[in-house]
Amino acid sequence: MRRADRLFQIIQTLRGARSPVAARALAEEFETSVRTIYRDVDELRARYVPIRGEAGVGYVLEPGYDLPPLMLLPDEIEAALLGALWVAARGDPALARGARDLLAKIEAVVPEHLRPILLDSTLMAPCLVPAVADSLPMAQVRQWIREQRKLRIDYLDEQQRHSQRTIWPIAVAYFETVRLVVAWCETRQAFRHFRTDRIHSIEFIEEMFPTPVAELRQAWRLREQNRDRPQPEMRLARTLDA
Repeated sequence: MRRADRLFQIIQTLRGARSPVAARALAEEFETSVRTIYRDVDELRARYVPIRGEAGVGYVLEPGYDLPPLMLLPDEIEAALLGALWVAARGDPALARGARDLLAKIEAVVPEHLRPILLDSTLMAPCLVPAVADSLPMAQVRQWIREQRKLRIDYLDEQQRHSQRTIWPIAVAYFETVRLVVAWCETRQAFRHFRTDRIHSIEFIEEMFPTPVAELRQAWRLREQNRDRPQPEMRLARTLDA
């Protein structure tokens, strides 16, 4: 790896770290010596990159530092390309359009020598089975999740039974052929997954739900990890119902 590329990757690693990163860990990641990492960090500091820490303790990147836009490496361009191709084929119409627009923006600003990665890519994300269509305004569903607002839906389950639910949406899961809205259901007083193609009607309610989305998602993950243990889910339901 060229030194310029390694310096860039050190910044990227520190940017994504939640705790100080030891020089030894950086050396192992970039297959170089600890002494080289010390010199690289000194070089970055000399270029006014705000890295705090010292040898033997670990390094952190101070908040607020940013690099010039779209200083992308080939692997990063291919990662963005593959993800955008997948979303363009399987996302809802608004996300698919956003994925295509993203590729056009990247193509317009990447250096000339990297543009063939986009124009002559060897990557594919084939959609062999068509996604099940739904008629929901998914862009507004995602907006309601961000704004922590309730939804009222008319739902048809696997047994062809209709029900009306008021739900607190916390996420949308995109699978190969279907999409799911993950939500806390007021009727069932538990987390439920609703296939978007089985939602026959939807009402966007202005009322906000009381628990932050991040806390609900954390509780949902706990529930998913303990699906075979009924007691934690019962305690969770009582907590959220309080």
